[in-house]
Amino acid sequence: MYDLIVLGAGPAGLTAGLYGARAKLNTLVIEKAVEGGQISSTTDVENYPGSLMVSGLELAITIKSQAENFGTEFVMDEVIDVELEGKVKKVICKENVYEAKVIIIATGAHPRKIGCVGEDEFIGRGVSYCATCDAAFYQDLDVYVVGGGDSAVDEALFISKFAKNVYIIHRRDELRASKSLQDRAFKNKKIHFIWNSAIEEIKGDKIVNEISIKNLKTGEITNISKKEPFGIFVFIGYVPATKVFEGKLDMEDGYILTDNNMKTSVEGVFAAGDLRVKEVRQVVTATSDGAIAAVVAEKYIAEQEGTLYEGFKN
Repeated sequence: MYDLIVLGAGPAGLTAGLYGARAKLNTLVIEKAVEGGQISSTTDVENYPGSLMVSGLELAITIKSQAENFGTEFVMDEVIDVELEGKVKKVICKENVYEAKVIIIATGAHPRKIGCVGEDEFIGRGVSYCATCDAAFYQDLDVYVVGGGDSAVDEALFISKFAKNVYIIHRRDELRASKSLQDRAFKNKKIHFIWNSAIEEIKGDKIVNEISIKNLKTGEITNISKKEPFGIFVFIGYVPATKVFEGKLDMEDGYILTDNNMKTSVEGVFAAGDLRVKEVRQVVTATSDGAIAAVVAEKYIAEQEGTLYEGFKN
């Protein structure tokens, strides 16, 4: 029986574990893979306050070490079900069943992938899903942006501050982004458009310098190969890791709804990081969510135990 169980060891989960244990809560963090989540595959993180340049994995390991120093327990296991109602919350995993007074869900969300050949191979070596994280690495280089919605166009505009040229590859012959974003993109001399197309294959020698693009109307394949490296930024949506919580918490398009204190629709259950409904998904906002969730969770436990104590007195 734990005071606090944190599901997920990305930046939000690790920070929640750190703050929970520091508040003297008996804290367990459950993660099915490697600590760090999405950030663990990022080669260089240069926009995390207080750190000039660090790999995502190094940052995750550092936060985990801090949490362990305060007594946070970590276990590798996969959540297959949860029981969230009542004062005791149950987490059913493949290897064990865990119980806690409070749960913080921080299982994250992952970018929707293109699904083409070579995509996974070049993640972090030319393929990116975060312009804020990686656009600066493509100063005066060409960049290809996949997508046609608000996120894709907005990020293309941001990337154009650094890149020599930005090519938006879209499956249709018109953008789905808002009219104001479209107007800005069409007026930007650095931004060009490749309509009715999709990337078929990504290639390179250690880093991306070649792609194959298929015209979805004609079937024609165009190979683009360059001497210098170039970037591919994918913005076709996110997939929140919340399937196990469906029907048990209030959600919006698969994302968990919370208030500003990370409280969900179920008492004693909090959510932090990329899986909750929010505007900005960055490492720094994830760690902020995790800290808030743990602090409010500690107060919740204190209030509950105070209420129980008064009941026993009576």
